[in-house]
Amino acid sequence: MRLLQLREFEPKRAVPLRQEQVDDLRQLCRTLRVQPTVGQVGHYDLTVEGEIGAINVRDLAVEIRPKLDVEHVFFILSYALDPKGWRPDDFTFGSNASLVEAIVFSFATHVDRALKRGLLHGYLQTEESIATIRGRLRFDEQIRRRLGRAPPFEVRYEDYTPDVTENRLIKAAVGRLGRMYLRLPESRARLRRIAAALDTVTAVPYDPRLLPDLVYTRLNQHYRAAVELAKLIIRSTTFDLTWGPAHGSAFLVDMKKAFENFVVIALREDLGVSQRDFPQGSHGMKLHLDEGSNITLQPDLSWWMGGQCHFVGDVKYKRVNVEGVQHPDVYQVLAYAVAANLPGGLLIYAAGEAEPVTHRVRYLARTIDVIALDLSVAPKKVLEQASAVAQRIRSLAQASHQTTIPAAAAV
Repeated sequence: MRLLQLREFEPKRAVPLRQEQVDDLRQLCRTLRVQPTVGQVGHYDLTVEGEIGAINVRDLAVEIRPKLDVEHVFFILSYALDPKGWRPDDFTFGSNASLVEAIVFSFATHVDRALKRGLLHGYLQTEESIATIRGRLRFDEQIRRRLGRAPPFEVRYEDYTPDVTENRLIKAAVGRLGRMYLRLPESRARLRRIAAALDTVTAVPYDPRLLPDLVYTRLNQHYRAAVELAKLIIRSTTFDLTWGPAHGSAFLVDMKKAFENFVVIALREDLGVSQRDFPQGSHGMKLHLDEGSNITLQPDLSWWMGGQCHFVGDVKYKRVNVEGVQHPDVYQVLAYAVAANLPGGLLIYAAGEAEPVTHRVRYLARTIDVIALDLSVAPKKVLEQASAVAQRIRSLAQASHQTTIPAAAAV
């Protein structure tokens, strides 16, 4: 299989591709820009904007590497999934590792850690027709289906079994990773070992858009990192692209969303606030720009107290470019501040996209603060930067409406 390596945001010039490969790549990667190379028939210039991972189409394997080292990317992903469970020693793979190989390594490590106590068991309710009484007889079903005659009996019972949602999600993730192109034999060996341990667990074909939400307690908390990583794997994979003889698969992580998720979770942790008070995308809260409430706004960051918004901000992994419009990111945050009737807002970039600055808006008496997070440093340094941003947010929230932040929130 031919291997093609790309790096996010960096153009790859004059790549020889067949038309069916071009069609498959466009279908599987929505952020891939493909342009015919000038003067070279059958060659294309490729640029991927904001997604990293791997794509397999026909006889072509494509690796899309991040602009950051893989270990830094994986810290961002892992911390957002489980801020209290990540460990610095989880990121020991080399900087040259592909994202998929790194995912396999870390996923297997988390699963091994979770399975040290043995497979998680739970009570699974089953309803079926059997020849003997077990559990409770379903009288209504017995009359409706059997006219009261027995056997068979319509029963409901509970089994204490490892066939629970947590193990099903992990097994589904193993299956998806196993269908990707993996260069390292040890990656497939680790996946086979996990699959063998989950042999009695049902293989569920999960819809990536409808994954179950789990509540973590003292009974399953040790599974959290493995399960949340399994859900990320399921959401990020696409299989069985087919039309005619075409086939394809992809594992792609949206770095714009990953960066936003990390910033939101890191700020919540430092501020000591809940998801309800510090929602992502103002989920559950209403913010409108116009008096008729027809223009709804959804800032990435907002802090609400007593139903009133005290802070707004936005997170940008990459500076937004809109043809004919300069500085659309600043306009966006300004609109949030106006809608929330706040003296200003905060715009957070990944380092390299903007320099820190404060914009004072004429006539509106508002300021837009722009800051950048350097993700290329050690995890501890990244979290220190996030803590400094959280302190800036406390100051902005305290200045809004002359409101003092409750002591419990300023942890």
